[in-house]
Amino acid sequence: MTAATLPEPAPSPPDGRVTRSAVVTGASSGIGLAIAHDLVGAGWHVLGLSRSRGALPDAATWVPCDLADVISAGEAVQAVREAATGGVDAIVHAAGLQFSALVAELRPEQGERMWAVHVRGAELVVGGLVETLCDGGRVVLVGSRTMTGVPGKSQYAATKAALTAMARSWAAELAPRRITVNVVAPGPTRTAMLDDPNRASVPPVVPPLGRLVEPAEIAALTRFLLEPAGAMVTGQTIVICGGASLP
Repeated sequence: MTAATLPEPAPSPPDGRVTRSAVVTGASSGIGLAIAHDLVGAGWHVLGLSRSRGALPDAATWVPCDLADVISAGEAVQAVREAATGGVDAIVHAAGLQFSALVAELRPEQGERMWAVHVRGAELVVGGLVETLCDGGRVVLVGSRTMTGVPGKSQYAATKAALTAMARSWAAELAPRRITVNVVAPGPTRTAMLDDPNRASVPPVVPPLGRLVEPAEIAALTRFLLEPAGAMVTGQTIVICGGASLP
């Protein structure tokens, strides 16, 4: 990766609306990519933070970033600050990875990497950009319905549970600025992560509604929280799992 040289933000649409901007982590694949495409399609200027550009839309700005690396994350945050002189309207933290193991087989380095990307990554990006975030802005953290605990996923579940606690804390802190902070918690979702050998010990289970969640459905829910209709939702964790969390 090289230091990002960011172009000027996308021009305002022809109808005179001001282009809204969103920082999306993990924007090169999976749920993050789906969110980036959805927002670009809705007229947002997306700054995608990821290790590679992947299939990020041409209209989006790619900011090279490895969230597991504090220095790389700091450089990406600084690049966004310098580019977004008018501020950003939303931050979506969708970067993620998963290692699965039973309690007797846990590897600390795997837990540490998930914590670095999921939790510390949120701290670095949201904390580093909170003064750049416009009053009335939005923050969405992508969690997981496994946050309540699932056999074989204890380390992963712990990092996702932490996001809920952080989101509620930040929501209370930022309410005076009318900034909302929420968690979208997907269940089994049809992404490449399902085929990752790191989670082979705990294969996905099809939810009661009969199919996996689609990334586009998570993107649509996320955008609802970023739009005016979601202005009064804050400090909440919204589960989208096709019934997988039902008793």
